[in-house]
Amino acid sequence: MKFKLVLTLLWLAGAALRAADTVAPDILAGLRPEHPRLIITSTMWSELRARRTNDTELSAICAALEADARQLLNASPVVYEKTGHRLLAVSREAQRRIELCSFAYQLTGEKVFLDRAEQELLTVAAFKDWNPSHFLDTAEMTAAVAIGYDWLFEWLSPTTRATLRQAILEKGLKPGFSSHHWWQTATMNWNQVCLGGLTLGALAIADENPEVARKFLKLARQDNPNGLKPYAPDGIYPEGPGYWNYGTTFEVLMISALQTALGTDWKLSANHGFLASAKALVEQTGPTGRPFNFSDGHDDVAFEPTLFWFAQQLQDPALIYFQNQLLQRKLSGARTGKKNDSLSPLLALWIDGLPKTIPAPALPLAWHGDGPNPVGIFRSSWTDTNALFLAFKGGSASVTHAHMDAGSFVLDADGVRWACDLGSQDYYSIESHGWSLFSMFQDSSRWRVYRLNNFSHNTLTLGGKLHKMSGDARISEFGTNSATVNLSQIFTGQAGSVIRQFHIGDNRSVVIRDDITKAKTGLSVRWQMVTHARISTNQNEATLRQDGKTLTAKILAPADAYFEIASAQPPDDGVNQPNPNTQILAVNASVPASGNLTLEIQLQPGGFPPSP
Repeated sequence: MKFKLVLTLLWLAGAALRAADTVAPDILAGLRPEHPRLIITSTMWSELRARRTNDTELSAICAALEADARQLLNASPVVYEKTGHRLLAVSREAQRRIELCSFAYQLTGEKVFLDRAEQELLTVAAFKDWNPSHFLDTAEMTAAVAIGYDWLFEWLSPTTRATLRQAILEKGLKPGFSSHHWWQTATMNWNQVCLGGLTLGALAIADENPEVARKFLKLARQDNPNGLKPYAPDGIYPEGPGYWNYGTTFEVLMISALQTALGTDWKLSANHGFLASAKALVEQTGPTGRPFNFSDGHDDVAFEPTLFWFAQQLQDPALIYFQNQLLQRKLSGARTGKKNDSLSPLLALWIDGLPKTIPAPALPLAWHGDGPNPVGIFRSSWTDTNALFLAFKGGSASVTHAHMDAGSFVLDADGVRWACDLGSQDYYSIESHGWSLFSMFQDSSRWRVYRLNNFSHNTLTLGGKLHKMSGDARISEFGTNSATVNLSQIFTGQAGSVIRQFHIGDNRSVVIRDDITKAKTGLSVRWQMVTHARISTNQNEATLRQDGKTLTAKILAPADAYFEIASAQPPDDGVNQPNPNTQILAVNASVPASGNLTLEIQLQPGGFPPSP
């Protein structure tokens, strides 16, 4: 009996030890006790001030940031004013102002910057809410107030601190976990922005409100991996380069704040494809700095400060090859007094350790990445601004922010974008007319928006119909100068198979071949390319002219086809916005009795060489 009792006691003791081993450590165990703790610490501020005295480029960045902050000194504080159902523009402007003035005060000690930041902070803290019905607005405002509270903590009065803590708690964090939100499990930018913004809020007030901070941080650690799933496997952000900037920037803010506040990033940066997304974004950037702007984005040359963070983390300065050129132009403008877009204060942190001379990327000239929206790239050079750049995609219109653009492409050569993507239309201009922009069904009013459907993209249209929204196109083959995109699912019910092939030939020629099989006799087939160039046609040849440069197009098949110049203007319905200075180079054909049709178009930058 005593032996059994001893065994029982030993088992209970072992069970207690095993239970102790499985108890999760306190998520706040490594919390930095002092402020600042978000993204930058007091030591890092001191190092930044010291580096500035011996680093002319950093000094120029800081001077530009201080100048931007000084322009805000006499501005009226932001006001609670929605655009439709969004307060987002106000949240973003508040964050810009608070970051700039907080940064300027830390660097200069001029009290005017402290007073201006405090005025903005107390103004938004007094708002009736931060618009939780559109939670991006709440998340971005929480991040803004958290950064100002944390960076200026030492100089804010106890009363101001208490007011800001209460605002972060009641208008940011509590609405964020008071009930389950769909964005917690979403695999898109809302997950990253909402969880990232509120994580900054939780970390900022964690010492004063530890239980609330613990509750939210556990939620963030559990759910943020959902927002990182789309990067896999190769770093292609399925919502396009424009939304890469948005979602990834808030992910980086979250990771950076976790590292400085807790000493860990919960291994979020190790998620498959996340760090690789920086190289993927660089691959999707054309020789003039314009991105392949698929999905809801625009093809403007965009400055991406977050790429500096990736270059710093990966110790790969070539990732900012294009960005550094933009930065130097911005700094040159700042020195001459030329008005330019504001820089981010975080750039001053993320540029640390990067060399002054940035090497060109040692990346492949032919590259493709898989994912929900697979992308392929061919380029002739990384350093020549006149290089050939062909970018194309597969994917599905069912992906968040996606367009009906499977098989579409953009083409750059001689410093000109010949084949372009019109990008997205302002959301409010659509929603204000009652159209359900983000209803993702085949017959949704979303697809009545011209810039979003296949009628405005560089792809095929069969029978004058919309693409199948649920269809999925894959890059099935990829080589050094050719690739194949299987578009068959996009045209289910219209053809047995639809295969698009891209081929790069000698003298930078591009051939696009479409093979359609088992289609109904007489089915209309439209091939098109949207361009800002002036077009002239002569049967099966066309000449495009733009910025003093030329591109020639030729129909190789079918023999009886000819080019047409079509309008790129949408239906006159009062909702769709016009597309000025834009035309469409089109080929219209019909499926013959065999049920099979091949369309083959050659594009030649600079014109075709003379016949021998």
